Amino acid sequence: MRNESANILALYNAVQKVVKKLKNYSFEYIFVDDGSTDDSASVVQKLSSKHAEVQLLQLARNFGKEIATTAGLHQARGDAAIMIDADLQHPPELIPEFLERWQAGDDVVIGKQVPDASYATFTKRTTSRWFYKLINRISTIQITPHATDYRLLDRAVIDEFNRFTEHNRLTRGLIDWLGFSRSYIDFVPAKRLHGERSYSYRELTKLATNSIVSLSLFPLRIAGYVGALIVALSLPLFAFIIFDKLFNNNYFNFTGSATLAVMLLFLVGVVLICQGLMALYVAHIHSEVQNRPLYVQKRPRSRT
Repeated sequence: MRNESANILALYNAVQKVVKKLKNYSFEYIFVDDGSTDDSASVVQKLSSKHAEVQLLQLARNFGKEIATTAGLHQARGDAAIMIDADLQHPPELIPEFLERWQAGDDVVIGKQVPDASYATFTKRTTSRWFYKLINRISTIQITPHATDYRLLDRAVIDEFNRFTEHNRLTRGLIDWLGFSRSYIDFVPAKRLHGERSYSYRELTKLATNSIVSLSLFPLRIAGYVGALIVALSLPLFAFIIFDKLFNNNYFNFTGSATLAVMLLFLVGVVLICQGLMALYVAHIHSEVQNRPLYVQKRPRSRT
């Protein structure tokens, strides 16, 4: 949360109204303050003084939603964790269904927004659709469009997620990378109760860029692909020019400048292919530096 002081009590009361009807469960509430400039931390501290299950995790500055979410998962100690935004656009009424799916055997239960023109501008819906098409085309994993960070994670998933060390991350992408059994719950997001959305288009663009770099090596290979295409086009053309000069008495009247341009085009293609080869080695370095686990073992869990 960031600058959500007006929503904190409403969120807590809304969640409490739902979970107090659930028997055989105990809950802890971890509010992650991502460098708020209002009195969000004070509101949570007052709430914590009255309710022992409420915790405040206050970051020293604004690190961004992805890091704040990661910090919350590092702090979680239960058999499962439910991530929920503080603006009440994620309906707490779905929590019992999340838990039912979890008890039925799903390790990850994901809230999925129903496409609705009322919750997003035309620009945001369009760019979001393009982003998901692009990332699913070039990435080694598939990210479900309209899937949100409103999700339940089993303890096994949390433990594996906590092993990731990369800084530029897309939380939902890393969770999808882990695998595990999953299911989806459709919902229409509610209107923000108080305040304005804190994610600017600049931050969304940065997040999209980091996601592409983190989940795909395709950008590194672009130079090699372009170089191969240029060579494939220029080599036959160069061969045709030579044939015309030697055997056709320069019938098409190719000038020296045209021949030089084709030669330069061919050499540019060769250079780009070389860059593409170097990019393959950079890609291997990139994969090693990410330090992701080699594999993830699915282990049975007890159902309570």
